[in-house]
Amino acid sequence: MRLTFGYGFVIIKYMSKCNEKNIVIIGGGGREHAIACCLNKRKGVRLFAIPGNAGISQIAECISHIKATDIDKIVEWVDKRGDIYLTVVAPDDPLAMGLVDKLQAKGHRAFGPSAAAAHLEASKAYAKDLMRKYNIPSAGYEVFEDRDKVLTYLKKADYPTVIKADGLALGKGVVIAGNYQEAEKAVNEMLVDKKFGNAGSKVVVEEFLKGFEVSMLAFTDGNTVITMASSQDHKRAYDNDEGPNTGGMGAFCPSEKYTDELHKLCMEAIYKPTIKAMKAEGREFRGVIYFGLMIDNGIPKVLEYNARFGDPETQVVLLRLKSDLLEIMEACIDGQLDKVKVEWDDNCTICVVAASGGYPEDYKKGIPISIGKIPNGAEVYHAGTAWSDKELVTNGGRVLCVTGKAKDMKTAKKLAYDGIKQVKFGGMFYRNDIGGKQ
Repeated sequence: MRLTFGYGFVIIKYMSKCNEKNIVIIGGGGREHAIACCLNKRKGVRLFAIPGNAGISQIAECISHIKATDIDKIVEWVDKRGDIYLTVVAPDDPLAMGLVDKLQAKGHRAFGPSAAAAHLEASKAYAKDLMRKYNIPSAGYEVFEDRDKVLTYLKKADYPTVIKADGLALGKGVVIAGNYQEAEKAVNEMLVDKKFGNAGSKVVVEEFLKGFEVSMLAFTDGNTVITMASSQDHKRAYDNDEGPNTGGMGAFCPSEKYTDELHKLCMEAIYKPTIKAMKAEGREFRGVIYFGLMIDNGIPKVLEYNARFGDPETQVVLLRLKSDLLEIMEACIDGQLDKVKVEWDDNCTICVVAASGGYPEDYKKGIPISIGKIPNGAEVYHAGTAWSDKELVTNGGRVLCVTGKAKDMKTAKKLAYDGIKQVKFGGMFYRNDIGGKQ
């Protein structure tokens, strides 16, 4: 494969199509760019993306007129092409909407959980009930659909307390309320104002957990569980964990606090039991599962599940993967994960997200972006970017993610921040303390 760049666009010329495997990645964020870069390392792979972004377009053909949630159009596109080897469904919404099921029903190979399995993320209430039923450690909780009942409960609650929209809310449907007034506001936004649409038609009120957080991604074929390198996300918009929750402002990998002893405990108390529970419920999980954990005095509890790669954790984790990602994905689909060896390098990685002014609330799109000289050892992953008249512009709340990779976290952090300083666009902001929780 030869890449020729011109005017910010990429012309992709394939010297030979013999034994070429066409792979389409569903999604258009930083996570999808990281997945594309990882798959692109393999020879004989031709990449497509629906809808993709400006960065992904440098290594894949982007089908930008189809949205990731246009399920029927995606299936129709794959059908018409007739030569797609694998569809990688990365975002939460198309998974919950059953894209994998519909593709498989048509005889197409697809990576990701079924809609039934993705319900683990699509409904926080379901996830909490599952953990309670199978004795998987988590925070205490109650579920409400009636505003008056939840407010009555909250008047007697201990604070801080956590209020979550039940459904998918782009990582923003979580409020840590410090008092009753903040809790009442959150409930009104979810149940009355419908800030998150149908995702907020039901709310989960959880006990506030203390400790340190760990993000653990894992591959699974429904039986075998192979964890990835540990990482940690930074959800709040501003330094010192202040401001509203976002989809993630940065991450680092690995977590030095996540010891081998702790890993063994989590594997037996959380990771394996979750996969076994899903199978017992008739919702066998195949794909990537995300465990959001809180560790307090050596005791792990589940904060949340995701039914896919995390964002921005993927940008720091996959950069360390030594094994063939396509081979791993195929093993998950075929129930052969126990026959695959998954290896990681011994580097440290850290990423910093450049966000649009106003994110995670209202923000402008179409603002020109300039990227200077990125230092060796750093990678730029595009999230909310697009081309406009041959110019790179913003197209989302989280715009770019710069990831540094080095033998130690201090050097990786310097690379990431030196790199983010080369990115400029109007209203841009980023956190200055990513990696400070080590």
